[in-house]
Amino acid sequence: MMRLGPVDPSDGPKAIGGYAQAFAVPPGTGLLFISGQMPVDAESVIPFGFEAQCRQAWRNLLTVLRTAQLGVDSLVKVTTFLSDRKYAEINSQVRRELLGGHRPALTVVVAELFEGGWLLEIEAIAAIAAKRAAV
Repeated sequence: MMRLGPVDPSDGPKAIGGYAQAFAVPPGTGLLFISGQMPVDAESVIPFGFEAQCRQAWRNLLTVLRTAQLGVDSLVKVTTFLSDRKYAEINSQVRRELLGGHRPALTVVVAELFEGGWLLEIEAIAAIAAKRAAV
């Protein structure tokens, strides 16, 4: 049986930037689908500047995980939507800082975002251990 964790083919391209080419989720594992987290705090304030917005969106995502009694190690897929490619490096640095050594599957897309003041949005999928999924 395949274990929960990164899948990095030795004969494929290497992942650049601290992510996995794929992330295996074995049968019987529950999934938590996390809607796009925007860079807005609990008082509906949008922080100024990309790094502050990035950290706020991640704070919101981590809050959802914590509410589900999960941590960053449960993330299996993260998709980040950036309003401009120029934010890619800061986005990568903040993500690596917050995830530490954890390497989920990752996609970064440059796109027009729903709200004009947002500079990014982050959505994710997390795995719930088989023992917890049955509860």
